[in-house]
Amino acid sequence: MADEAENTSQQELITEETTVSTKEMAILLNITVRRVQQLIQDGTFPTKERGRLILIECTRAYYDLITSREKTADEKKIDKVRSQAEAKLKVAKAAMAELQAKELQGKMHRSEDVQLFTQGLIDAVKSSLLSLPGRLAVEVSLCGTAEEASLLIKEAVKDILREISEFDYDPDKYEELVRERQNMDERQDDDE
Repeated sequence: MADEAENTSQQELITEETTVSTKEMAILLNITVRRVQQLIQDGTFPTKERGRLILIECTRAYYDLITSREKTADEKKIDKVRSQAEAKLKVAKAAMAELQAKELQGKMHRSEDVQLFTQGLIDAVKSSLLSLPGRLAVEVSLCGTAEEASLLIKEAVKDILREISEFDYDPDKYEELVRERQNMDERQDDDE
């Protein structure tokens, strides 16, 4: 037992000056002796004397080497994600520009514009149909037979249908809406 106590007190504690062999460093870091030699040659591992490495400095250098590789891998992942996002953004911007160009050329219309003009047509039809009884009331009352009244009503309905069939697409009206919207968008951009 006295021998064990003496051996323990004589054991060397690790200090800033502690050195180890290339083989001991390889075992400690779980790498090959050849890899340790490469790290010495490229200046990553400092040596104190031939074949002896400063334990603490080499351990820190190896840790820094490993973490810098991890950072590099993480940075590569981030760059890849960033590049993909930028590519998607460019594609989306190109698609938007193409849609805006088609809208300006009158080759495409926004659904809200089509809805506005369709609602205008529906309102015109509704107004014509609702005014029909008032327009025809006196004339129908002066008709001698139901057949004459029916003919008069049919003619009035045909007039309304003819008006509807003559409804024509007016690209200038759509273009006017597009220009107004652009002016409003520009004003909003200026306000921001």
